[in-house]
Formats: sequence, C-alpha cells, structure tokens
Amino acid sequence: METEKVKCLIIGSGPAGYTAAIYAGRANISPVLYEGLQPGGQLTTTTEVENFPGYPEGVDGPKLMEDLRSQAQRFGADIRYGIATASDLSQAPYKITIDEEKIIEAETLIIATGATAKYLGLEDEKKYAGMGVSACATCDGFFYRKKVVAVVGGGDTACEEAIYLAGLASKVYLIVRKSFLRASKIMQERVMNHSKIEVLFEHNATGLFGNNGVEGVHLVKRKGESDEVCYDLAIDGFFLAIGHQPNSEIFKPYLDTDEVGYIKIKGDSPCTKVPGVFAAGDVADPHYRQAITAAGSGCKAAIEAERFLSAKGL
Repeated sequence: METEKVKCLIIGSGPAGYTAAIYAGRANISPVLYEGLQPGGQLTTTTEVENFPGYPEGVDGPKLMEDLRSQAQRFGADIRYGIATASDLSQAPYKITIDEEKIIEAETLIIATGATAKYLGLEDEKKYAGMGVSACATCDGFFYRKKVVAVVGGGDTACEEAIYLAGLASKVYLIVRKSFLRASKIMQERVMNHSKIEVLFEHNATGLFGNNGVEGVHLVKRKGESDEVCYDLAIDGFFLAIGHQPNSEIFKPYLDTDEVGYIKIKGDSPCTKVPGVFAAGDVADPHYRQAITAAGSGCKAAIEAERFLSAKGL
C-alpha cells in the first residue's frame, strides 16, 4: 500500500477543517486536508447562513464553504478528495488509511470529521432539505418568524429547540412518539407551560407535503392501536431534534469518547489524550454545533499542532 509522510493531516472539510487548514497553512506546516464524504460539511446542505460573521446580508452555505476552501488553498493547504477509512494512533507518526488504498503517516492529526444529524428516514426529508426541513433551530429558526413549525423529539434537545423556536414562531408543535417526554423535569415544565407550544404525544410523522417547500406534515396518532388516527397538520417548517451521530468510529480504539461518540478533549483545548492528535468542530462538540464555534476550534487545533511540531523540532 502506498505511504506518504506529512507534518499535519486534517480529516474533514467543514468550518473546523478548513479553518484549521488556513491557520496551519499560514504557519507554514504544509497541511494536507482530506475532504471526506461531504466536501464542505453540513453547511453545504443549508440554503442561507445569516449568523456567520462577515456576511451582513447572509450567504449561501455552499458559497461560505467555497470561500473558506479557497482561503485555505491560498495559504498553501493541499486539499484532496478522499475518505479516511481506518486509523492507527498507537504511536507517532500516526497512520490514517485513505479510501482503503493509501496510508498517510502524520506527525500531527486534526480530526474535524463532524457529526451527522439523525433523521427519521423519510424520503420527504431529502425532498425538502433546505426547503423547510432542518436539524438546527439555532441555524434556521430565524427564517420562521411568525410562522408555524413542528419539532420532532422528546428529549432535552427537542424541548430546547421548541422553546427557542417559540421565541420566533407563532406556533410550535412538538411531535413525540411516546406518551411522555424524556427531557429533564425542568425542561418538561417549560414546554408544557409555554403558551405557544403544543405537545402531540403518541404521534409519528410519516411524510411531508407542499409545492415549493414544506406546507404540512402527515401524522399518525397512536400508530398500530385500535384507535389509530391519520391526519394532516399545516406547518411551514419541520425540525428534527432526535440527536446527532459524531463521525468518530475509526478513532474510538485510541481516543476517549462519551456515550454518544463525541471525542473527549481536555478542557477548552482541542487536545485529545493522544499527544499530537487534536479534535475540532462537531465531532467533539455535543453542546453548540455552530459553524462559528467549529471554526474557532479549528483555529485552536492548528495553533496547537504548530506548537507541538515546533516543540519537537519538526
């Protein structure tokens, strides 16, 4: 198998990966970045981003990521297509297998592989992606001011998203497939007592409809029971809040992760338990998952990588 040695390898191409490449490039440590399965990350599926600094009129997600990519290339980052399929972090240099056919030996490694939002698996979720379907209320809620939205989920995240959206929308339906909320007691109380939120217990979303975007959701109440009821509910936005899956699987034998799979880092730093291996962006962030926080962590990872290399005289 072909082998290549590099000083700094970056896996992932969202805001964290590209920002790490910008800083690593400017530090003259010749970063190599592999873009992964979805070049540009989750933002490439977003139509408009209004909360990233520097774009007062907003910017299309793909355009924002193209700008970051171009900036990284300007400073000498070697950006390549390819997917990391295996890792060996048992000793330096760290070995990452790309597309099961090439091994990169890296003195430092920045993991910026992101997290994938969990979806219900409905075909309509793909059909209306960026047209009324979202997995991030903080990112997209602003577009639904004074409109009617639905949130799917029954945990703390779903309740938090519903409360956030209730500050913008005219009405929020919380679609819960069970007869109770899994959220903490305080979050349950806030949702149940909010005048704009209506909880639909024992409901399943089975599809979406609309001509130029989401106009409603197909619901089944008490699915499979003798009193099952099917009906349509008019909404303008459909938000998934059933969790994210960090893309950390190939690194788990060597790094500590939480019960979901988020890579554990040391305090506010991007440092993992393996020296010279850093984690940035959503793969290590179960709390914020924003483009700007991912970019900030990518910056920190690159600075730490440069310091690590410098201390070793590399």
